[in-house]
Amino acid sequence: MERLQKVIAQAGVTSRRKAETLIEDGRVKVNGKLVTELGTKVKDNDKIEVDGIPVYREEPVYFLFYKPTGVISTVEDDKGRKAVADYFHHIEQRVFPVGRLDYDTSGALLLTNDGDFANKLMHPSYKIDKVYVVKVKGIVTKEVIQKLQRGVHLEDGKTAKSQARILSIDKQKEKSIVEITIHEGKNRQVRRMFEALGYPVQKLKRERYGFLELTGLNSGEYRELKPYEVKQLRNEAVTQKSKK
Repeated sequence: MERLQKVIAQAGVTSRRKAETLIEDGRVKVNGKLVTELGTKVKDNDKIEVDGIPVYREEPVYFLFYKPTGVISTVEDDKGRKAVADYFHHIEQRVFPVGRLDYDTSGALLLTNDGDFANKLMHPSYKIDKVYVVKVKGIVTKEVIQKLQRGVHLEDGKTAKSQARILSIDKQKEKSIVEITIHEGKNRQVRRMFEALGYPVQKLKRERYGFLELTGLNSGEYRELKPYEVKQLRNEAVTQKSKK
């Protein structure tokens, strides 16, 4: 048996904390009966409803996906563009992305049907490192690297400190390749950081999410996470939070 709020969160309805609010507000029924007590435990065959809508429980699944460029990080798109969920049609469970990668950005993206897991990884208080390799127009200097590391002022505030290093410089073509590690999730953050410093981004790839790398995967491919990897991701999120 599991706590009701956990089951609701794992089903992707909302976060566990918001699920608790739904229960307290009298919006949740179990087997047709209103439940308002937190900590209520439910069995696998119990029928759960939120606002009259059934909550379907599935076996949780977790995938690491190598997102190609030109694909949006959503389940579907009203403009008819290719979405990440299009690569998972034959998966029995209905998975959704953990966070997002921009349309023009490729690389590591997690997908799951475990809403509690996804909300934990995306919550601002849990600082999961995300490593990007960025190809930019212009010659990046040590001073620019230092500015990236200290944080860059954007329209929606200054970014947190990051790690950054130059991988290569092509003076003839006036291009640089930089690796940067961030743990925030501001919209188009990496692109905006470099553009704010005068370096337009030509190519952007997320090489690593936490400890997960794309080794063995080609663009458009995915693999299921092993149980110890899921556990390690949860532990990494808790550890990063405790460092604050």
